[in-house]
Amino acid sequence: MAFSHYSVLLEETIKNLNIKADGIYVDGTLGGGGHALEVVKRLSDKGHLFGIDQDDAAIEAAAKRLEPFSERVTLLRSNYCNMKRLLVEQGVTGVDGIVLDLGVSSYQLDTEERGFSYRFDTALDMRMDRRQSLTAKDIVNNYTEQELYRIIRDYGEDRFAKNIAKHIVLAREKKTIETTGELNEIIKAAIPAKMRQNGHPSKKTFQAVRIECNRELEVLRDSLEDMLALLKPGGRLCIITFHSLEDRIVKSAFKQAENPCICPPEFPVCVCGKKSRGNVVTKKPILPSEEELLQNSRSKSAKLRVFEKK
Repeated sequence: MAFSHYSVLLEETIKNLNIKADGIYVDGTLGGGGHALEVVKRLSDKGHLFGIDQDDAAIEAAAKRLEPFSERVTLLRSNYCNMKRLLVEQGVTGVDGIVLDLGVSSYQLDTEERGFSYRFDTALDMRMDRRQSLTAKDIVNNYTEQELYRIIRDYGEDRFAKNIAKHIVLAREKKTIETTGELNEIIKAAIPAKMRQNGHPSKKTFQAVRIECNRELEVLRDSLEDMLALLKPGGRLCIITFHSLEDRIVKSAFKQAENPCICPPEFPVCVCGKKSRGNVVTKKPILPSEEELLQNSRSKSAKLRVFEKK
């Protein structure tokens, strides 16, 4: 299957990056290269784009798409949490803009053998980086009932998390859970029939297992400080999130960077010495237009937040 991914909030992201022709930009979640292509089109020969992705299929697809601009593009196969180290290795210590699109690509969801989707019956995988050893199968079969409950409750925000975890443990005592289809049936049995009407019963659990498998929230939380530090004055960080857990982390980090003061409110002046790093450009997140939603239903939960460095 060809690598395909609809570039969510594309126009809004490019506009908010405030691209300078001679600037240095980073796409930390390269995917098929949709956002990256629009950035690099706006760069002169003095500008440069670094594209990072841990998925080998994404790197391959983006390389083809960006080939006409190859002299001003460097592609790096890694997780964006390594962005600072990777750029230093390239001789770069400051950038003019960073974009992250935290959505799972359409390619990953629609490629059956990747095991991301509950729509297919295939091996439980869900690894974004196929070099890592931990898979969804390992999580489902080896995590304790309490650990499964925690990730389904916290990452899937599923009200039936306790019962789903219990059913998984009971099922694996009889045989190893090998496929997405088997996991689907277990989840279905754990949710009352009348409650299965609101979307697919497996959606939240699959999201939770995928987040755990790829350490998605941990990586985001641990990377924000490095990304803010990399920005030059006037540089912008644009992050597109797809569920409330990610959005909360980004919103909180941006707010903290804008106003880090810890002085009691009654103090007439700040004495803690913590200085603002910049401004939150988006007081409210930017949402997809009606037109975009008609073109791509997967954009529905997308939110774009933007921070500008002082």
